[in-house]
Amino acid sequence: MRIISRRRLREFWSIPGHADATEPLRQWYAKVKGAFWKTPADVKRTFGASVDFVKVASGNTVDVFDVAGNKYRLIAAVHYDYGRVFVLRIMTHREYDLNRWKHEL
Repeated sequence: MRIISRRRLREFWSIPGHADATEPLRQWYAKVKGAFWKTPADVKRTFGASVDFVKVASGNTVDVFDVAGNKYRLIAAVHYDYGRVFVLRIMTHREYDLNRWKHEL
């Protein structure tokens, strides 16, 4: 899969206090880059319980990945027909729980 964009990952782990996300986000990137998903079931096979599918205000469904032992959440839009994964947001679990992101996407 092609990931758009790796820069968002680097920007997140560069935030003071988020350095512990560096290696888990690199691992996530490597896993996704090496994948070839055609359906959400393929994503589930790769990530198991560490991924959920959530419908957002726009009516679209996004993939929510648990990162760094569920300390962080990565929200992505997977376009199966184009082989692309768009990183939409990365946030702390606490920010995720506020649910604001659901209304913004």
